[in-house]
Amino acid sequence: MVDTDRDTKRISVRASFGLDSDLEVMAFTEPSDYVPDVDPNYRFDPDTTLAILAGFSCNRRVLIQGMHGTGKSTHIEQVAARLNWPCIRINLDGHISRLDLVGRDAIVLRDGQQITEFREGILPWALQRPMALVLDEYDAGRPEVMFVLQRVLERDGHFTLLDQNRVIAPHSGFRLFATANSVGLGDTSGLYYGVQRLNHAQLDRWNIVAALNYLSPEAEAGIVAAQVPALNHPEGRRLIAAMVEVAALTRAGFQSGDLSTLMSPRTLISWAENVPIFQSTARAFRYAFLNKCDASEQAIVAEYYQRCFDEELAAAPGAPSPHGGA
Repeated sequence: MVDTDRDTKRISVRASFGLDSDLEVMAFTEPSDYVPDVDPNYRFDPDTTLAILAGFSCNRRVLIQGMHGTGKSTHIEQVAARLNWPCIRINLDGHISRLDLVGRDAIVLRDGQQITEFREGILPWALQRPMALVLDEYDAGRPEVMFVLQRVLERDGHFTLLDQNRVIAPHSGFRLFATANSVGLGDTSGLYYGVQRLNHAQLDRWNIVAALNYLSPEAEAGIVAAQVPALNHPEGRRLIAAMVEVAALTRAGFQSGDLSTLMSPRTLISWAENVPIFQSTARAFRYAFLNKCDASEQAIVAEYYQRCFDEELAAAPGAPSPHGGA
């Protein structure tokens, strides 16, 4: 049980998340600072949601792996939002240092005098609170930074602040999550420059590893329709179904080696959002995805579009035809 000074309650997973499960999860009765906003239109992936809920309920360390744009971090945030659980995300990019995580000495003004005092980093700060800490781009962290997490990854793992000769016990409401594009073996697809190979002794400390990749066409179309209300009508849903077909073709083309990029669910939603703005499905497609593709591959992508919409994709003004013509 989460021991905090805030009131808690138990909520039904079936009622709150629409999952076929009798599981009940602890939640806070009222939101507070750092609790994400609830997206009422969010569609939960059952397996991933159950893994995240296990992390919150049983204090398990959860790593979510999957392709870009599949909503890994958003999944965690939306679960936290429905539990009224404070949640904060940090990106483990190349600029995050050990001092950012642990803390550093800082010069402050106190009673008109400049003094040096220790300022805690994000890790000890979160560790002492009922807080879900999400490490985004976990597989892009620098190796010397990653070892800071080694002890914290153990359940109830204490954290030692060497600068203060102090050992911090984790708050009973502290939870740790991470998202990654790879499974610790580096970038095998060519899509994720900067991804590191992970230390398997650390990878082994994650209690639950969930995979979140592309959903079924029906589920993906439902997500797009929910996120873009302007197209959530019979004609718009037919349009979305064709857009999902194009996305599926780009993913199949990537797997077969015909394309070097693919359309993620995030890009698909951007395409749908662009349609009401430009009043043109083709122009919205060009701005959302086609212009990201290599020039040598645009003819293939245009063929996918023509196959799904039965419409030739005209070239942008001043640009060569995506079909290779003049």
